[in-house]
Amino acid sequence: MNAKEISKGIVWAILQLLGITLVLWLLLKLQTLIIYMVIAGVISLIGRPINQFFIKRLRFRNSLATTITLFVLLGLLMSVFSLFVPLLIQQGENLSLLDVESLKITTETLIQEISLYFQLDNSFWQQQLAVDNLFQNVNFGLLPELLNQILELLGGFTIGLFSVLFILFFFLKDSHLQDSIILTLVNDKISERVEKSIEKTKRLLSRYFLGLLLQISILLIIYSIVLAIFKVENAFIIAFLCALLNLIPYLGPIIGGVLMMILTMSSFIGADFSTVILPTTSYVMIGFVIGQLIDNFFSQPFIFSNSVKSHPLEIFIVILASGTLLGPVGMIIAIPLYTTLKVISQEFLAENKIVKSLTKNF
Repeated sequence: MNAKEISKGIVWAILQLLGITLVLWLLLKLQTLIIYMVIAGVISLIGRPINQFFIKRLRFRNSLATTITLFVLLGLLMSVFSLFVPLLIQQGENLSLLDVESLKITTETLIQEISLYFQLDNSFWQQQLAVDNLFQNVNFGLLPELLNQILELLGGFTIGLFSVLFILFFFLKDSHLQDSIILTLVNDKISERVEKSIEKTKRLLSRYFLGLLLQISILLIIYSIVLAIFKVENAFIIAFLCALLNLIPYLGPIIGGVLMMILTMSSFIGADFSTVILPTTSYVMIGFVIGQLIDNFFSQPFIFSNSVKSHPLEIFIVILASGTLLGPVGMIIAIPLYTTLKVISQEFLAENKIVKSLTKNF
């Protein structure tokens, strides 16, 4: 190898490095657009069966079917948001009825009893929880800035919503648009295999997301019945919120349980703690645990085995590993990403023993 070839190799390596750097820079700058496209892609997988139903069963034209599907999805989204308005109003009313002085006495008494039982120093907690000092550290000068931040968030949300809807319309209308974007980036020799992988991935993920809707529905029914039995206010809304949080693996149920406990207790503010609030909350939490047991041992194994064709233990390991590497976001994207990788591996590494073992039910 002469000096000229070495120089060419160095120049080529530098150009490749610059190219990779440029691509990473563009991805960083366009991350908002990429997020919009990913969200639209996920929603299109959920809306795909609805769109296909209008086209194939009702013989609607593609544009009309897509428009109706979009309005259906938008209506569901608006319905979800509208559910939380009465909940916020009710919680505000509950807090307005709160006897602060009585709460202070009850809290301090409870701390004293716990401290005496466990022989703890309660001076620190009494100081922290003293109602008289509650507002001393609050900087009310930050309120205008907080309002500006809220307005900015609302503005950003509005722009994001319309951007996602616009992209979603074309993802639904031109179902092969996503395929075309990916196929332009791959070699023509493997384009047919890539296309097969894309189609199979879309089919499996559509079934997976529909399975998640079924999972939420089952939990929603269980939680609604439990909360309605004990006459908790806004039972359906609380049940829906806690069921929705279940989409976050492992952390979601914990957050949902805490939220259900707090909202149940706040629904009975003013009642006697030992005879009403504590027993009712305990019974509701027992119902919550029963719902989680049904979800963990029946709903989830059924959904995972029939949608993404993966064993529950396999899914558990993948979610745990992804959560360790990427945090809560990794836990949410773990199953779709793992399913995609399995499909690609089956298509391109079909002879590999590990791939054969993992994809034998595909």
